Amino acid sequence: MEFKHNPVMLNECIEGLEIKPEGIYVDGTLGGAGHSKEILKKLSSKGKLIGIDRDEEALKAAKTNLSKFQNVLYVHDNHDNIKNVLEKLQIEKVDGILLDLGVSSYQLDERNRGFSYLGENELDMRMDRSQELTAKEVVNNYSEEKLANIIYEYGEEKFSRQIAKNICIKRKEKMIETTKELVDIIEKSIPKSKQKDGHPAKRTFQAIRIEVNNEIKPLYQTVKNCIDCLKPTGRLCIITFHSLEDRAVKNAYIEATGRCTCPKDLPYCVCGAKALGKIITKKPIIASQNEQEENSRSKSAKLRIFEKS
Repeated sequence: MEFKHNPVMLNECIEGLEIKPEGIYVDGTLGGAGHSKEILKKLSSKGKLIGIDRDEEALKAAKTNLSKFQNVLYVHDNHDNIKNVLEKLQIEKVDGILLDLGVSSYQLDERNRGFSYLGENELDMRMDRSQELTAKEVVNNYSEEKLANIIYEYGEEKFSRQIAKNICIKRKEKMIETTKELVDIIEKSIPKSKQKDGHPAKRTFQAIRIEVNNEIKPLYQTVKNCIDCLKPTGRLCIITFHSLEDRAVKNAYIEATGRCTCPKDLPYCVCGAKALGKIITKKPIIASQNEQEENSRSKSAKLRIFEKS
């Protein structure tokens, strides 16, 4: 299957990065390379792009999409490891970093990856197929309490307890192996009258995907690491797609502006808060009405930009 990906808020990201023709840029979520292609168009032969993705299929597709460009380095890794990636490449600082978080259109459309609640496919959901933990492992081996907490926290699903309970009842009969089996359990766990806000399995599938790929826990530190990797006036652009991601990015940005985190009753600061730069977007940028109509994935997207001092 062709790796299709409509880059969300493409123009806004390119403008936000303020690309220098001879600069070094990182696309930490390379995907189909939609954003990267536009970055490369603005770079001279002396500029450089580092494309990171944990999905090897994405990297293969990106190499094809960017085949006419010579100044690209492809890295199979996780953007959470950006400091190690740059260290291995012997690059100390970069001029800009882009992170387009969440699952790609291709991963959703490629049904055998198990990300989609449509159809019947093996429960997988791994962005990096070399890792061991899969959705099947989470669904069949996590305790009822742990499942419920994940579905509630990562999916913001009100019926998390009932869904977790019914998963555990069903898996005693037989292992839950396909997306359809899981969807059937979820649909039976949510009252019909409450199944009006999109597909009833949407939140639970999001939650399990986040758990499988560890998308939230390292994010706050990843944002801070990205800021550390920037040169002065370098820009960090991050697109998020749900409130948990957005909150982590927002809080990391605020801390990086030097906000004191000491208790208010302390007479002086002991946390060592230091301003590393400024937030460019006081409010997150959202996709235009036209883009939201043309690309449904952009409806929940928020872009936040930080500039290193």
